[in-house]
Amino acid sequence: MNFLLAIGVSAIIGYLLGSCNFSIIVVRLVKGEDIRTMGSKNAGLTNTLRCAGKGCALMTLIGDLGKGVVAVILSRLVCSALEAGLSPDNNTYYIGYIAGLFAIIGHVFPLYYGFKGGKGVLVGVSTFIIVDWRIFCILIAIFAVILAISKYVSLSSIIATACCPPMVFVIELLSKTDWKICLLYAVLAIPMASLIIWMHRSNIERLKNGTENKFSFSSKKS
Repeated sequence: MNFLLAIGVSAIIGYLLGSCNFSIIVVRLVKGEDIRTMGSKNAGLTNTLRCAGKGCALMTLIGDLGKGVVAVILSRLVCSALEAGLSPDNNTYYIGYIAGLFAIIGHVFPLYYGFKGGKGVLVGVSTFIIVDWRIFCILIAIFAVILAISKYVSLSSIIATACCPPMVFVIELLSKTDWKICLLYAVLAIPMASLIIWMHRSNIERLKNGTENKFSFSSKKS
């Protein structure tokens, strides 16, 4: 019973925090506009940078990273308090994946903004700052390398995201975690990665057609 309660509470925490889309909040407060009507109409970091400038993009980055971190921390505290861990030592690592998944769902389908949000990349990767910082660093490194080579944010995001589940399994296995737990963590990471990649389906089409925009630090008005 405590196990199911911990999952339910963590899902609610993740979703409600994930629904706080900082791209929408920041651009509305600073520019008085709706980022979902600007540029690519995506409520995410790249579109914020292109259409609202570096200041808004930085605040969006901090906010969207922060909500993923807070979601995982709060969920772990709840799970620990309910003693809903997976082992005698009350291992609560698994709950971070639950909180992360629902934070992504909240970001993509935000309760507060008509269920129209961003693609979930930032909040997804941010959960690994707490879940496992090594995975976070590896995913950021993969993203940075692909971006440096291709100049496509979308391609970099898709590849880094696709690497996440197998990377989770390998890193946990190298940490001498029981292989069944490693497999569980990897399986829990699959829906997180799948949702983010699915949200990039229009980018994938543009990449195929050669019409995807390349990354630039310069901003422009929509």
